[in-house]
Amino acid sequence: MTGAKALLEALREQGVELCFANPGTTELDLVRALEEVPGMRCVIGLQENVCTGAADGYGRLAGKPAATLLHLGPGFANGIANLHNARRARTPIVNVIGDHASWHLDCDAPLTSDIESLARPVSGWVRRIASAQDAARDAGEAVAASLARGGQGATLIFPADFQAENLDGQAAPAPAAAVADRADDDFDAAAVWRRLSAARRPLFLLGGGGPDSGLGRRAQIAAARLCAALGGSAYAETFPARSERGRGLPDFDRLPYFPEPARAALDAADLVVLAGALPPVTYFGYPGHPSRLVPAERLLTLAAPGGDAASRLEALAELAGAPAFEPADALLPQPAAGALTPQSIAAVVARALPEQAIVSVEGGTCGYPLYAASAGAAPHTVLTNTGGAIGQGLPVAMGAAIACPDRRVVALLSDGSTQYTIQALWSLARENLPVTVLIAANHQYAILRNELRRGGAALGERAAAMTALDAPRIDWVGLAASYGVPASRAATSEALAEQLEQALRRPGPALIEMAL
Repeated sequence: MTGAKALLEALREQGVELCFANPGTTELDLVRALEEVPGMRCVIGLQENVCTGAADGYGRLAGKPAATLLHLGPGFANGIANLHNARRARTPIVNVIGDHASWHLDCDAPLTSDIESLARPVSGWVRRIASAQDAARDAGEAVAASLARGGQGATLIFPADFQAENLDGQAAPAPAAAVADRADDDFDAAAVWRRLSAARRPLFLLGGGGPDSGLGRRAQIAAARLCAALGGSAYAETFPARSERGRGLPDFDRLPYFPEPARAALDAADLVVLAGALPPVTYFGYPGHPSRLVPAERLLTLAAPGGDAASRLEALAELAGAPAFEPADALLPQPAAGALTPQSIAAVVARALPEQAIVSVEGGTCGYPLYAASAGAAPHTVLTNTGGAIGQGLPVAMGAAIACPDRRVVALLSDGSTQYTIQALWSLARENLPVTVLIAANHQYAILRNELRRGGAALGERAAAMTALDAPRIDWVGLAASYGVPASRAATSEALAEQLEQALRRPGPALIEMAL
């Protein structure tokens, strides 16, 4: 029994069944140990940010952590962007990072780095394993830590000599099975109701997450009942980790990204009720707009992110004597014929979504139009980029497909951001995952151009060149084929509808380049 095997067995005993791995020399004993630990599936990513993003997607749907296996500080650093997004999504993840042998560290070899300092900003818990005997105990504590505070990253640094070392005597025992804590404080329903009932124009801001979150099915229905009883309104937070959407649910739009439309929605409310959402702030500092979109005196926190927003909204609906929720007959938009636009893409995709699909959205070109168009679509789950670090859409789709093998995954992505983790296509093909990838190919960084044009400003020649992706144009069909993913290109609504129908019937992955 080596330290590496003890760690993996302890993770497995604590319910960790999956490891997204991009190992190197300092992790080879963990690679060897995987041969001897049944029930631990290993999925290879060609780049570390694919591994961490996939662990995020898996954790959002599974409600429990996957492990990542990463190579020293530089390998971990390659995965930090998607760990940042996972931190904002409150996703449980256990990162295992190999390090140099303990007796080699003071030599300052080329790959030596301060791994603890790299890990802390994206981890709620960090520990360096000090011996083979400690490996099982530390692994168990890492799983428990990952499930704390509504979900967070837990990082284990495992020196190579302790991985290889045979246990001498009794190993430190792993703790009892971890139980997730609740990110809740005391809730006085009567006191909250008194303040809420005094509001003239309440607005509920619903935060995403698991089934009990503000954007789970129960909470959305309760919020709709309260809106009917109080004359209020409700929005989803701008970038929810997970949101239920489609027929049978209220049509709550996402809070707009830019400050002007966001303030138009929020300024009309005399009370903003946070149901699993953080106080809304502008995404960047915009002159002339307050960073905090709602002053503290107009905020009421009903449930913290990661808390049980559903039960609290239901309790308030009962106190209000709110009517039962009657879902409206939301109509699906008809896509305009001819050349593709973001709106026609949204209409085609909304009409094609299968029951209980999972939609991973990254990029504003088609993401917002689809959310607006999908109220009448088949019931589905939406995952968005919670932290804003781009390159998460494709890996999150990959992790979600592994977490929910019986559900179809659609990745609705933009061409610029997807290049950050394009290597995920290889993993989709290797694992034959049912992910349909839709690339909005406008060959530009559209979000940056929108920012540059704010306030009616002209887009200068050099700024246009710096935000262009058309010289040369990326051949997404050829690129996907090189990774082993069947691909096609659509330039019209009719072609996209036909190709999407075919792709959704495939047992494995497919990619469609949507030429805009």
